[in-house]
Amino acid sequence: MNWNERLGTVGVWRGVNDVDAALARTIEDLGYGAFWQGGSPGSGLGQAEELLDATESLQLATGVVNIWKSDAAALADSYHRIETKHPGRLLLGIGSGHREATPERARPVEAMARYLDVLDERGVPVEARVLSALGPRMLALAAERSAGTHPYLTVPSQTSEARAMLGPDALVAPEQTVVLDPDPDSARRSARAFLRNYLNMVNYTTTMRRGGFTDEDVAGEGSDVLVDRIVVHGDAPVLAAAVRAHLQAGADHVCVQVQPAASDIVPALRAIAAELGLRSKQ
Repeated sequence: MNWNERLGTVGVWRGVNDVDAALARTIEDLGYGAFWQGGSPGSGLGQAEELLDATESLQLATGVVNIWKSDAAALADSYHRIETKHPGRLLLGIGSGHREATPERARPVEAMARYLDVLDERGVPVEARVLSALGPRMLALAAERSAGTHPYLTVPSQTSEARAMLGPDALVAPEQTVVLDPDPDSARRSARAFLRNYLNMVNYTTTMRRGGFTDEDVAGEGSDVLVDRIVVHGDAPVLAAAVRAHLQAGADHVCVQVQPAASDIVPALRAIAAELGLRSKQ
């Protein structure tokens, strides 16, 4: 599958409860190819269906459905309902969460394999699902039983590693967090406010260490080096360059997450789209 044609090279990642029909139409009009529903969308996918109803060609991806919180059979039923109504516009991003927020999380690779077994039994195609795979074992499962990987809070060198492991045909669709703010001090404050919880989660700090960061980098509120590379900040050309770095490292598609989340994200999305030359409908 040509993922560039289906998803476009750039999409938008935002919390599942933070995008309404008007914002989805704006994202589409600015030239972004896909919207990724961040957080843990429920298996009913009602919000996903509403956003697809409100747009014409925007792809909708979940980023990600948590296997501990969403029933696999119900998710499969929702997929088929939406696929019938909006063929080819829904991609299921699936993940195993993290132990700090999901106490029942145990043996996540085995649990993911069982979850995928149910999707197989219910007729959800392999090419319709992608795993949030950070570690090598989950990446291997993604290569075998899904379209590819949707990594979160990673750097371009890890995009390159994922591409090498998954091969040339798999989807590699990393998220890139950005802050449109040319002042380093205020931008870092925004970045640290966003990263605070993640730096208390073992799976993310482990992934950051795999990406070349040190114990000192991930300690406390994070070093400037870590903050600047994980949450890229600056003017629009700097943010666009961060997206291009993932694409040059082998990504098919990059979804940008604008912080602070409570701000009006449209100016940043508009500026990034202009720098990247996205085809605006406006």
